[in-house]
Amino acid sequence: MNRTTAVEGDAEVIRRSLAQPELFAQLYDRYAPDIHRYAARRLGDGAADDLTADTFLAAFRTRSRYDLSRGNARPWLYGIAANLIGKQRRTEIRALRALARTGTDPLAESWVDRADSRVDAQSAHAPLAGALAGLSAGDRHVLLLVAWADLSYPEVAEALGIPLGTVRSRLNRARRKVRSALGADPAFVVNASEVAQ
Repeated sequence: MNRTTAVEGDAEVIRRSLAQPELFAQLYDRYAPDIHRYAARRLGDGAADDLTADTFLAAFRTRSRYDLSRGNARPWLYGIAANLIGKQRRTEIRALRALARTGTDPLAESWVDRADSRVDAQSAHAPLAGALAGLSAGDRHVLLLVAWADLSYPEVAEALGIPLGTVRSRLNRARRKVRSALGADPAFVVNASEVAQ
């Protein structure tokens, strides 16, 4: 689907869904796969199913408060998802710490298995997971919304309800901490580049 076409009508779909609730399904069709992918990378497939459903349920319930001047609902939905993930923060940190201890990532096994080029990246999983677990929730949200959800800095700011400068400083701090945690081993830096770039 052409994302530009989808984005142009988001505010209108939300506005019209106030009188015709069934129209809100269009937003689900447009963005649920993206939200699910992001949630699965953060929490695993099982939790991602629930989190995606909860994200769209929360969005549906609060759609009357949506700022219709914002034509693109994607950052709003990622913001809701990030808030829900924040509520599951302890579970996420436990999973990252388990990965750091064992070197095995049960949450992302299918993601790793799908790409042969990621075989070498497995050696970076434990240190990378440890580095992610060591970040504050705010820094981790910003870093992963940029790296895994492919949101722009302004979209991250909108999603999290923080100033653009805060996004930049949190991202800079998170990248610095991840690089530092990965050490000087070039293999780790290369394999973790999508997060620590």
